[in-house]
Amino acid sequence: MKKYSLLLISLIAFTACNRKDTANSLIQGKVEREEIAVVSKVPGRILKINFNEGDQVKKGDTLAILDIPEVDAKKAQAQGAVKSADAQYAMSVRGATANQLKQLDAKRNALKEQYDFAKKSLSRIQAMVSDSLVPQQQYDEVYAKYQGALAQYTAVEAEIADVKNGVRIEQQTMALGQKDRALGALQEVQTAEKERYIIAPQDMTLESITLKVGELALPGYTLFTGSLKSSTYFRFTVPESKIEQYKKGEQIEVTIPYQDNKKIEGTIRNVKQIGAYANIATAYPDYNMQDALYEITVEPKNIAEASELFSKSTVTINKK
Repeated sequence: MKKYSLLLISLIAFTACNRKDTANSLIQGKVEREEIAVVSKVPGRILKINFNEGDQVKKGDTLAILDIPEVDAKKAQAQGAVKSADAQYAMSVRGATANQLKQLDAKRNALKEQYDFAKKSLSRIQAMVSDSLVPQQQYDEVYAKYQGALAQYTAVEAEIADVKNGVRIEQQTMALGQKDRALGALQEVQTAEKERYIIAPQDMTLESITLKVGELALPGYTLFTGSLKSSTYFRFTVPESKIEQYKKGEQIEVTIPYQDNKKIEGTIRNVKQIGAYANIATAYPDYNMQDALYEITVEPKNIAEASELFSKSTVTINKK
């Protein structure tokens, strides 16, 4: 019995040592992907969510729809302002209406009759004044009426010319500016109206959805986070004493333990110093405390081969 116990202890010790040696010969890392955040630009309540966490979405897909009642009210106001400004500008360009022109024509005809009569009266009385048949005072009265009729007739002619040619160019410019301002306000509302649709900016996998239907989304709040499959890479942590052995551009073989130690060829894309302990990719890093730590990023040669790997899953490379 004692013999078997010693054999079992020896076997366990051998296995532990073998595992330790194997672990010491490997550098662990993680599968990483670039992440993207989708935020709201205008405040509104979540009306509908079209996808679930883990779904693959395409660029341009509508992820969610917001309920923004304030935009509808502002849109109605802006449309009314555009109609009003458009009518004012049209009126300034076209001048008087047909009925107004008829009224002015009738007024001109009446004043023309008065002017013609005053002119004839002045011609008659001039001859009578020359023959001393009427006093000068009577002549002066007829002449004053003639001048008054001439002034009124000249004024109505100028008024008709104005309305036919439209109002002053300055007034037309002012009306056009009001129209442009109203159109700008309408375009602003229409832009805000489009923001009720939360659109996927890229092809991605939805990692998290932060709000539910009925909850309020504030401007700048992250509604969705997604990972980009095309950006898959591997990240390893190496101490300063070993960093010289890994060169940028070097070809390296990455092992995927959870896929029966599947091998994926990759290229060292970058080597940089790690500024925070939380960024260490190795579960149990073997390094001296005085050593600086560096991050090695490895880009797979075949992106499609690595695109289905789970984010944050463990990968390994052989220690040099």
